[in-house]
Order: sequence, then C-alpha cells, then structure tokens
Amino acid sequence: MKTDALKKLIKEAVKEAIQEEMKEILLEAVRTPKSVINENIAPTPVAAKPTPQGPSVKDRYSSLLDGMAQSRNGNLNMTSADAQAFGATPGYNPGTANTAGEGSALPAGEVSLDQVMGMIKK
Repeated sequence: MKTDALKKLIKEAVKEAIQEEMKEILLEAVRTPKSVINENIAPTPVAAKPTPQGPSVKDRYSSLLDGMAQSRNGNLNMTSADAQAFGATPGYNPGTANTAGEGSALPAGEVSLDQVMGMIKK
C-alpha cells in the first residue's frame, strides 16, 4: 500500500471517530435535564456622581456678556468706525503689501505647467 493511500485512510478514520464522539457529546448535553441555578448575591449599591456646585452655563454666559458690555461701555455691536481704533486707516488696501517671504516669491508673469511639475518631487 502506498503512503498516500494509507495517509488518506487514517485521516478518514480519525475524522469519522471524531464526528461520532461529537455526536454523542451533543446528544448527551441535549438529553440531560437542566438544573436552575439561583445565586444569593446582594447587589452592591452604586454611589451617585456628585453634581457640580459651580454656576450654571447660562449664568457663566450671562456674566461673560456683562463683562464684555462693560468693557465696551454697554455697546456689544461693532461698526466700521470701530475698526479705526484697531489701527486701520481709511485708504488701506491689503492687496498692495508683499506677503511672500524673502526668496519665496514666484517669478513675474505666468508660470508654465512644466515649471510647476519640476517643483514636485517624484
């Protein structure tokens, strides 16, 4: 007899024996009467979370608005006239300022796609 055939024969026999044993175990588990288990354990009391004793959110919000109103002489609305107090002058145009760092400005004129692709690392 060849080893492959013997190996196959042993494998089938073991598989069949395991299936029979599993079948017997399952049938025994189904047939035995179930006993009811009652545990006498007293429930442990759960401590309640302490409630925060600080001011409520509504009170804090109200006090924040009151403080802002006092700092602005009772006026919480802002207009363009208020912007003058921040240092803005009437003719200020932020588009004329050079915001590029030194050496990081693009060359004047149009930039071709080849130049852009040359900057991207491959």
